[in-house]
Amino acid sequence: MHELSLATALVEQLQEIMAREGVQELVSVTVAMGVLSGVEREALEFCFPLVVEATPLKGAILKIVETPLCFRCPRCQREWQAEKVDFAPCGGCGSAPEIIDGRDLVIRSLEVT
Repeated sequence: MHELSLATALVEQLQEIMAREGVQELVSVTVAMGVLSGVEREALEFCFPLVVEATPLKGAILKIVETPLCFRCPRCQREWQAEKVDFAPCGGCGSAPEIIDGRDLVIRSLEVT
């Protein structure tokens, strides 16, 4: 279960951010999770509270916002979103698209007190 190591890395990053910014208490963290990130949402939601339990982040809430899969045509620069992986040619010019978003797991915001 690599979500446990992801949750651990996330908590380490959060602690670094909090130390750098002089924040004492984290209420919640919002992360953007791409549909192609390879992360199981339910597993990450399960692991996060376990990892924060023995840290100063105890009680912090993990909020996940799913990022859709976004494509761009390198030829005509047309951009579009898709619900699933679909490498159909660009509807504008017929060129092969490239993925520009939907593969990452990114910290978007922190709610602190």
